[in-house]
Amino acid sequence: MAGHSKWANIKRRKGAQDIKRGKVFGKLIREITVAARMGDPDPEMNPRLRLAVDKAKANSMPKDNIERAIAKASGEGGGESYDQITYEGYGPGGVAILVQCLTDNRNRTASEIRHAFSKEGGNMGQAGSVAYLFQRKGLFNLPKEDLDEETVLMAALEGSGEDVSEEEDEWQVTAAFEDYFSCMKALEELGVEVASDVTQIPDNEVAISGEDARKLVKLLDRLEDLDDVQETWTNADINEADLED
Repeated sequence: MAGHSKWANIKRRKGAQDIKRGKVFGKLIREITVAARMGDPDPEMNPRLRLAVDKAKANSMPKDNIERAIAKASGEGGGESYDQITYEGYGPGGVAILVQCLTDNRNRTASEIRHAFSKEGGNMGQAGSVAYLFQRKGLFNLPKEDLDEETVLMAALEGSGEDVSEEEDEWQVTAAFEDYFSCMKALEELGVEVASDVTQIPDNEVAISGEDARKLVKLLDRLEDLDDVQETWTNADINEADLED
């Protein structure tokens, strides 16, 4: 899980810059809108909407923005209609990449994704070419302060979590996607703030360093800067030292 954590940390630092540009908020609002239109407008009755709202809160989106997005999506008619598509491909060093999108124009999005891969030394693959290398998981981060490993482990087991690991100043818990909400509830009962997400975790990682690592991050950055891209995942174990100027 180290490679996943490194890329998650790199994205987390980059996220602060994206929020200033409004890009992250725009993507989150799109996800909230789609989730609210697909089901109940109450997050407690709509798992996908609850996840979208949790992610928005984790990115410090104001409550009013979240409520307006849900209200707009729940209104009569109007508004854009989005399709969810996951593209697959290979980056520098042969690492696998998944790109999750919400789009109102499949041709435009496919063209933009293909161009990004080509521009930064990657190759777009066929459906199924790399998806089998990943598993969809619930991912939870809890502050280490005032929490020992045994306490977190017991709560994770109570919620059918699979693994607990130490990541810098946080405890990280993973769970099968099917157990996302039961694990989330068990961890929240510890009385601390829980940052949660649904992610794609690779079965095995590919070590990448030097110029390949720098090219890969440029590719992932280019992909995530596209309006239609919601999330990217890679099986790369990135050497962060190679990314320092």
